[in-house]
Amino acid sequence: MPDGSKLDGSSVIVRPARGVRGRVRIPGDKSISHRYAMLAAIAEGTSRFQNFSAARDCASTLDCLEALGSKWRRAEDGAIEVHGVGPRLRTPTEALDCGNSGSTMRMLSGILAAQPFTSELFGDESLTRRPMARIIAPLCEMGAKIESRDGGRPPLKIHGGPLKAIHYRPEVASAQVKTCVLFAGLFANGETVVEEPIRTRDHGEIALRAFGAEVARNGNIARIRGGQKLGAIEARVPGDLSSAAFFLCAAALFPGSELTLPGILMNPTRARLLDILIEMGLKISATQLEEHHGELAGTLEARGAAWKGATVAGADTAALIDEIPVLAAVAPYTENGLEVRDAKELRVKESDRIAAVAANLRKMGAEVDERPDGLRIPGGQRLHGAELESFGDHRIAMAFAVAALRAEGETTIHGANAAGVSYPSFFRDLQNVASY
Repeated sequence: MPDGSKLDGSSVIVRPARGVRGRVRIPGDKSISHRYAMLAAIAEGTSRFQNFSAARDCASTLDCLEALGSKWRRAEDGAIEVHGVGPRLRTPTEALDCGNSGSTMRMLSGILAAQPFTSELFGDESLTRRPMARIIAPLCEMGAKIESRDGGRPPLKIHGGPLKAIHYRPEVASAQVKTCVLFAGLFANGETVVEEPIRTRDHGEIALRAFGAEVARNGNIARIRGGQKLGAIEARVPGDLSSAAFFLCAAALFPGSELTLPGILMNPTRARLLDILIEMGLKISATQLEEHHGELAGTLEARGAAWKGATVAGADTAALIDEIPVLAAVAPYTENGLEVRDAKELRVKESDRIAAVAANLRKMGAEVDERPDGLRIPGGQRLHGAELESFGDHRIAMAFAVAALRAEGETTIHGANAAGVSYPSFFRDLQNVASY
């Protein structure tokens, strides 16, 4: 690795940087990659995806689909090809390992609920602690029978079969729950409706349309009619904006920094992050905008300037749920600090992300007010290097690598290999644009 850091097993040492400059090709979006792979498996024909996510989570999805009869391979040019077997999958011979991927378990359950067989999904220790009741309830209402432990935690045993359409109103806004129900609705008798309390990212609806399904959308309401057939597609997955967030925040730490991020996802339901960063003072411009299968992508140019604070609450919290950890990790360096509200969902991610952020910031000498549903982090603080934990969470590992770039002294992040869940080359890419 470059001079700025040292990787030793599962730990990484990050040294203070003087700035950030260069060009980073961000890996394919995880959310889209998961959905494309699942729909390709139940489509007719072979689908081909350029820039498919290299994340371990997406590898878990591909492995589960192969166990269900959908073969896939990596072509010579790096593209992922998924052979569709149509709406009826093969009965798995063993339990399906979702690894650390809640996305795999939640969204694939919608498809498995309609299959004429019983399947079991399990994952690692972290996934075993994550709540699945939010998908169990609607799928059981549609006619599936699902067994779980401790009131809705994995492993899940899904007894699939014929499904009926429902009008579902989730209490918590979740794009994964919405996608799960829409995927199940593809097989249901009648029209399935999902009415969200707050609009969430719409990759599920866009992906379904790309594969040939008709999906109606009106505000926070999505509708799908059962019995539709899907056809294979060829697509390029845009760069993951949630992964780009780490580099954008790194640029924001240093006035005069300049970063170019080509081919980044610009979906309007995800782009609120860019609005917030611009409001906080980061200079961002978007060029070379193109639409592929309904998803907008473009090149982002970012320049560091005065770094102000922000408040993230309500609909913004739902829109930025994956980016809040890095925004919070760098919040002490802002002028006015950061307040995060309505983010109780962060407590049941790969780690309790509210507690993890607070614990690591305090180790770096920051003042932090931890609340049940969020954080208040004053600005104008100076942080020092420290021994930090990733808590087995990829976003915590990457967030504090960014925060460490402006700390005084070296920072060691233990469990840094957790970053591979979403971004295997993250530390190499970060070091390549950091100047020392």
